[in-house]
Amino acid sequence: MRPAEQLIVEAAAADVGGWGFDYLDGRATEERPPWRYVQQLAQAVASAGTAIDLDTGGGEVLARCPRLATTQHATESWPPNAAAARALLEPRAVHVHETAPEGPIPLPAAAADLVTSRHPVRPAWDEIARVLTPGGEYLAQHVGPESAFELIEHFIGPTTDQQRRSRHPDDEAAAAEAAGLEVTELRTARLRMEFFDVGAVVWILRKCVWWVPDFDVDRYRERLTAMDRIIRRDGSFVAHSTRHLLRARR
Repeated sequence: MRPAEQLIVEAAAADVGGWGFDYLDGRATEERPPWRYVQQLAQAVASAGTAIDLDTGGGEVLARCPRLATTQHATESWPPNAAAARALLEPRAVHVHETAPEGPIPLPAAAADLVTSRHPVRPAWDEIARVLTPGGEYLAQHVGPESAFELIEHFIGPTTDQQRRSRHPDDEAAAAEAAGLEVTELRTARLRMEFFDVGAVVWILRKCVWWVPDFDVDRYRERLTAMDRIIRRDGSFVAHSTRHLLRARR
């Protein structure tokens, strides 16, 4: 393995735009949920009249669907990702909307028979219910509670009970039903993550900025050095992600 400083400097300068993770190939792994979200997404959009994919990132997940809805929309609030999504999806006649964070969904009431999202930032249940037609469906894979907390706590220290409860599937299901949706499926998974060099950790913390919001390689140099020692001693740093599949109907 190359020296820690070389790995850190290289990862600190690497591109983190879009929502692809090719940089981590061979350097980190994450177990996948058993429900095959992309396959379910592809089946759902192929049979939809009007669909909207929320927080689409760079459009990479939606682009994997062989056939899209008759009228397909997507939203993204981070400008670099929105630009990437337009480049990838507009050639397929997708209407890509650059939205304000936590802004309204840019569709009229009862305009969509399908709303989808892979890892939404914060589901706006009232808005989702508003834009769905009666009988319309919400299909999404959400990040669950305590996701990657072993990694996060290595840098920021112990988290609070409130932080550990955030994104709990039971809470999200209750919020969806309070907005007028009927939850028809809720599945959960806890998945193994491994990081094989400290550069992979630097890169993921720069990409997933909400994990350690003040992350900077100089500020966290001591913790990065400690992480490098763990990886060299144990072969990897192990954490766990959590995910839940949520289907709901208006």
